[in-house]
Amino acid sequence: MSDKVSYRSLDKRGGRGQKPLNMDEPLTPNLHDENGRVAPGQTLSQAPTAELLLPDIVNDEIERADAYARAARSNNTQRAYMADWLIFTAWCAERGECPLPTDPEVVRRFVSWEADRKRSPSTIERRVAAIGHFHRAENLVAPTAQPGAGKLRETMAGIRATLGTKKRQKSAADAAILQAMFDAIPGDGLRPVRDRALLAIGMAAALRRSELVALQVDDIALVPEGLRITIKASKTDPTAQGVEIAVPEGTRLRPKARLLEWMNLAAHTGGALFRRLTRGDELTGDGMSDRAVARLVQGTARKMGLDERQFGGHSLRAGFLTESAARGATVFKMQEVSRHKTVQILSEYVRSAEKFKDHAGSGFL
Repeated sequence: MSDKVSYRSLDKRGGRGQKPLNMDEPLTPNLHDENGRVAPGQTLSQAPTAELLLPDIVNDEIERADAYARAARSNNTQRAYMADWLIFTAWCAERGECPLPTDPEVVRRFVSWEADRKRSPSTIERRVAAIGHFHRAENLVAPTAQPGAGKLRETMAGIRATLGTKKRQKSAADAAILQAMFDAIPGDGLRPVRDRALLAIGMAAALRRSELVALQVDDIALVPEGLRITIKASKTDPTAQGVEIAVPEGTRLRPKARLLEWMNLAAHTGGALFRRLTRGDELTGDGMSDRAVARLVQGTARKMGLDERQFGGHSLRAGFLTESAARGATVFKMQEVSRHKTVQILSEYVRSAEKFKDHAGSGFL
């Protein structure tokens, strides 16, 4: 039996070729002496191609691993963390402090400064989370996990007690407001047709703005009853198992009819469902951004004479929950569409809708 076998190897051009393998020789020649220096008569250029390619392979694998790590958080969260980090590093630069690594006392001073500027407790808490995120990304201990973090936690508790923790919700675009928004977007061109369809689907499926702009053409299934919309990934579905949402045909807001009008006009058979338009209203191949959804809702509210600051991308999702609660839907049926992990938030919508129902003072006031 021969002492040589054939194996697949990379040649100098990165392709694959056949090379005889002598079983009496090591697979990887040793080009270094016992002290790690290049052995006499050897040069790095004589190293196997696999060794030369190894740094590129490692770098590529690191980039892929980093991409998966970033996917653990939504694009909105990543953008918010970056904005928070830039604010913190600018604050540190003004005071000669080192932002990375930093310690709980520096962060405690920073959050106090933010509180004095009337930032909401939820915003300040996100800033602290962002600081911790960038520390962990560099294999450093987050300030909240360091010795002495107790005073930081106590300061945060004092900020919440002083400023309050009530969340400022955007106004809901319920059925009446949404119909008025449709009326404020007249015309049969690409932009008005797209905008009306986007508002209708966003409200009818109780979508987050990130979910709305992530929709692809093949995520939509037409059925006699209306639409079946597949949400491939969302805030409450971090492992991307996907979920299907049913949207009825509708006789008032007509989400299916408005979406079909847009799809027929755009005539796109794949890719992003809601496409970005140029300033000249020409269709592009790019999907809309989630910020464009917020600008659309706010801009339409302004056209209606409403305070645009009270509206945003969440207004569509809140509009569905507000309207369905007012019409007597149970929290469980609402949850089928909204996909909240718990019914606590949904119960708040129901309680708000029923505040005047069977009121204790209705018989004598």
